[in-house]
Amino acid sequence: MATLTVRIPDDKHLRLKQLAEARGISMNKLIEELSTIALAEFDNYNRFKIMAARGNAKEGLRLLDKLDTLTTNAPLS
Repeated sequence: MATLTVRIPDDKHLRLKQLAEARGISMNKLIEELSTIALAEFDNYNRFKIMAARGNAKEGLRLLDKLDTLTTNAPLS
């Protein structure tokens, strides 16, 4: 497992800490969950680009709809 040091403004750090506390999880777990969401979005975007390059518009639009649903309705905990 790797260690990551991130520099963010103090106010953002405080808000993230409050979010983690509200969810009853550690800051480490919160950042892990947020990074998982970001990576899933990235993977879906890349899948869409590949499908678009192959000319499968119907499947690409289906994935975009799925991505919209995941990003707007995804719980963090």
